[in-house]
Order: sequence, then structure tokens, then C-alpha cells
Amino acid sequence: MYMAEEIVDIVGLDCSILSCVPKSEAHQKGLLHRTVIGEVRRPNGDWVLVKQSSDRQDAGQYVSPVGGHAKAGESNEDALAREALEEIGLTGLASEFVGRFVFERQVLGRHENHYFIVYRIITDQNLLLGDEAVSYETFSEENLRRLIAEKPDMFGEAFFALLRQFYPHLLTD
Repeated sequence: MYMAEEIVDIVGLDCSILSCVPKSEAHQKGLLHRTVIGEVRRPNGDWVLVKQSSDRQDAGQYVSPVGGHAKAGESNEDALAREALEEIGLTGLASEFVGRFVFERQVLGRHENHYFIVYRIITDQNLLLGDEAVSYETFSEENLRRLIAEKPDMFGEAFFALLRQFYPHLLTD
């Protein structure tokens, strides 16, 4: 069975839609497109991070549990809900918009140029992982900060970008 390639919106720096292309073309040419990120926190403030599968961008490293492309014409909130269901099995989630920023890198032979749209999801539910992650772990802020300082290779580049943008206090002693 043939599955059509996912189409994404190409956006400007103000996040306005400029055109639509297949996701592979966006990555080949480094075109800026939307990606939703869901950081999962427990009601007590602890962070929940997933360890990426071996075929993912930050293989074997901890990252935010939800991260995926918004499809062409899809709202950021709908993309977040779809990705949260696919990646960690959460439905009916309550989320809070954190902010947005551009994250660009060369990885896995492609030029990723993502407009990260970041949300915080607060839940005490257990995660039901899809095939993009092998495990998840809960970290107190104190433990997370210590591990980032002592073992930075545990965490993915995309997670560090999110911390630099919104949580720099976790990166300093």
C-alpha cells in the first residue's frame, strides 16, 4: 500500500504560511516549517523525558516526550494533540503555550530548520510510548540540573535548545 508523503507548511519568521511542500523537500532544502514540542511535567513540577530510539535524531538521549511536524493546514494545538497520542499515548491533555523559536541543524543527512512551537503538558498519567522512544524517566529540577552539569551527553541537542530558550536556570550552577 502506498502512503502519500506528509505535506508541511513552509513559514516565515513571523510563523505566517508561505507555501506547502513535502516534508522531505523541507528537510532537503532547509526550509523553515512548524514542529510542535510538548514538554511533560508532573503536577509537582518534575520533568518527564523520553530516551530516543536508535533511529531518531537524538538517539539514546533524553528529550521532550512530544515532538513532531505540524501537517499543512493543521493548527498547532491539533498537531500537539495528535503527536501526544502517537508518541506517548495521552489524550484529552491540557496544555499551556510556552513560546516559539527557530531551531536549525544538520542531522541524519538532512537540514532541519524547525520553527519550534513549545507547550507544557501537566499530567500524572503514565506514558504509553510509541516507537520513537525506548523509555522515559522523571527528573526533579534539582536532579535534572545536576545531571545536565555532570553528564550533558545524556540529553539531546534539541532539549538543550529548549532549555537555553526558556529555562536557562537549569544550565547554570
